[in-house]
Amino acid sequence: MITELVHQKNCKKNRLITDLATGEIACTSCGSVISERVVDSGPESIGMTGEEYQNNSRTGRKISLKMIDMGLSTIIESKDKDATGRGLSAENRRMFYRLRMWDRNSRSANSVKSFQKAFTMLDGIAAKLGLPESVIEQTAYLFRKIAAKKILAGRSTVGILSAAVYITCRMTNTPRTLQDVAKAGNVNKKNIQRTYRFLARELELSLEAYQPTEFVSRIAKAVELSEKTERLAFRILDVSAKNGVSASKNPMAMAAAATYLASIKNGKKVSQLKISEVSGISAVTIRDRAKEILKKVGGEIDG
Repeated sequence: MITELVHQKNCKKNRLITDLATGEIACTSCGSVISERVVDSGPESIGMTGEEYQNNSRTGRKISLKMIDMGLSTIIESKDKDATGRGLSAENRRMFYRLRMWDRNSRSANSVKSFQKAFTMLDGIAAKLGLPESVIEQTAYLFRKIAAKKILAGRSTVGILSAAVYITCRMTNTPRTLQDVAKAGNVNKKNIQRTYRFLARELELSLEAYQPTEFVSRIAKAVELSEKTERLAFRILDVSAKNGVSASKNPMAMAAAATYLASIKNGKKVSQLKISEVSGISAVTIRDRAKEILKKVGGEIDG
């Protein structure tokens, strides 16, 4: 790549060329190298081995809150030598000895062990729930915030983490129920509810409730209903919300009941038991919600 720049005092020809390997711009006539450097805009080279990675990477590994050190690890070699291989002075040897000791102690701190356990669990829960990367990062940030307030002591790490996952799903409008999170984290649902209320109070969080419409597609796809039936379920929920039927009701229960009614009206009847297995709501609750919807807004749905 050849570039024309301003006239240089030491060369009248001023014909410059860029060395893409070093980023240096030099004159093709006299060989003078100017002080400016260019940034390589080409793609990153990806190496499979550790050595290839070190040789090819310009920016290093990505920073992530779900990593214990956030991707900013520290490596202090045990050899008391500088980059040229010469031995360090006595003062520098003492300084690096202290640095190594602090680095070693920081890795064995209780907070680091807590993060290590929590973020390992987070990967497992996220995989089971199919959470996007943004939600995982937000959960890791929330867990670090909880740890900073020093309210982890005496509490179950998996319980706190599961509650943090549920809170993040609510904050990011990612529809996952308490039952989903409890099953993924192998934690009692009531334990997550209790921890969730505690964290919401401590962190002064005000979270909006899920809407029943957010769960319709999930149920309809699981029981293999058509898009027409799914649209009717949305309409049933819309009419129910306008008439106050959905107020103070479990969103998943309302979605399950609306899907059940829509399947009946479209001649694609699915059993309450099957919808119960998919939604995690008992067949009795689905039947009660369906009866209530028909009683209060049945005429509007038929019309």
